[in-house]
Amino acid sequence: MKSKRFLTMLLTLIILLTSSFTSLAVGIDEVSVYDEVKNVIILIPDGMSSDAVTLARWYNGGKPLNLDELAVGMVRTYSSDAPIADSAPAATAMATGYKSHTGYIGVLPDVNTMPGLSPIENGNEKMPIANLLEAARLSGRATGIISTSEIMHATPASFSAHDPSRKNYDSISEQQVYQGIDVVLGGGTSFFRKELRKDKEDLISEIKKEYNFVTTLTELNNVKEGKVWGMFGEEALSYDFDRDQKNEPSLAEMTAKAIEILSKNEKGFFLMVEGSKIDWAAHANDPIGLISDILAFDKAVGEALKFAKSDGNTLVIAASDHGNSGITIGNANTSSNYDKLPLSAFLDPLKKAELTGEGIEKHLNDDKSNVRDVMRKYYGINDLTNEEVEQIKNTKSGSMNYTVGPMIAKRANIGFTTNGHTGEDVTLYVYAPKNIDLLTGVIENTDIAKYAEKAMGLDLNETSKKLFVWSRGEFEALGAEVQFDNLTDPKNPVLIVTKGDIKLEMPINKNIAYVNGEIVKLDGVVVYNGIKTYVPQSALELVK
Repeated sequence: MKSKRFLTMLLTLIILLTSSFTSLAVGIDEVSVYDEVKNVIILIPDGMSSDAVTLARWYNGGKPLNLDELAVGMVRTYSSDAPIADSAPAATAMATGYKSHTGYIGVLPDVNTMPGLSPIENGNEKMPIANLLEAARLSGRATGIISTSEIMHATPASFSAHDPSRKNYDSISEQQVYQGIDVVLGGGTSFFRKELRKDKEDLISEIKKEYNFVTTLTELNNVKEGKVWGMFGEEALSYDFDRDQKNEPSLAEMTAKAIEILSKNEKGFFLMVEGSKIDWAAHANDPIGLISDILAFDKAVGEALKFAKSDGNTLVIAASDHGNSGITIGNANTSSNYDKLPLSAFLDPLKKAELTGEGIEKHLNDDKSNVRDVMRKYYGINDLTNEEVEQIKNTKSGSMNYTVGPMIAKRANIGFTTNGHTGEDVTLYVYAPKNIDLLTGVIENTDIAKYAEKAMGLDLNETSKKLFVWSRGEFEALGAEVQFDNLTDPKNPVLIVTKGDIKLEMPINKNIAYVNGEIVKLDGVVVYNGIKTYVPQSALELVK
């Protein structure tokens, strides 16, 4: 009897505890907004898994990270077609509130095959959908995007462009230039140069018409107001451990400057910040690159948090778009002694490294005859095997992290399961002012967009209706003739609409229309998704 009574009491206690914990979760439908917030900052540590955060914290002396006080839940990261997400649909979900297909940027998927997702309505496949940046801009707020990758890479692209292929850099970068963003900071200058573009668009010249165009830290610091476009590398920026601190800004410095400029807008601002190369280091199984850029990202979080706490009207959200690499503190070599190894067994080999693999590549001779000396000096590795020396010598330029990362990982007892993304839930970090509830528990990645939307008093669906009208259907309903001219200049298609004595010409990827030759600015960019062309509602007004 006593054992039955004890079992009953135990079960009752478990039920009560479970109910209590469940009630602590505040999902997107339960979030209350008591007064809309002025500002939202979303920070994305691309590809950051939980063990990588733990490793970075230990490397930092075990001191709390800025992220630590913000942890409130977990995020499910799957896409419309796969349990392991590519960055494009993962960031699209965070930017728009809709799951999307592998490789898709800012557009609906063609199919929803994952459990629980509704079918895509016929005719809406690959249709562009509004993101938080666009909705915030139309509300009168200032907007900004920052990345340590090329700025047209998948994550920043998902907050600023629309294309069914993340690889269509010409289209994405052109849309970014014509989106009316106030602050753009990152890398990728070469992708904006006329001579390197298939469409031969001189985007650098276009940027300089509207922005303070800067390429160094000093130039960035000298900008005090107005729109700024900073590009600090022909391609991606350096890992933070490798960075030229006099010329190339850190992610924290870019974040602080963006906040300084954007916060001058009395209506508020929206800012997206990506620590891009956390993902790249994870792909390479490189613990040094991971530690480098997680700590750099955490400093950027510190800048956002410092402003939010002093401002009192700013929502800060941080979450990775997906996991990557299956990193573990402990590997196959620690199977039998994992609980006996001191912290030094993991950290000492890592602490000896001064650069990432990308950084040491610059110190190798043309014939790589100094491999042992370089690895000894910058990695503290004195026991390179002949096989490892040959691996380094045979590594192609730009891939050194993939070679030396696993070498130091093995010596530090750090494990990896893959060079690809992983499907685990990732940590949700939130700082919310008093006028909005915290979003907590296990959420969908789409809830991040919905949370920010709710906090700022925006309506993403209405914004989509305003920015993305199927051009042919709507113009023909107004009695106009529509022509998609991709023959005159195949790399620069133009939508041509005629009605009576009105001729409307709208270049794809731009926010401009020529009405009988006179230029008019539109509310948003003209988007061609390979099937249909979409224009803002404001374009329809030009022929009514």
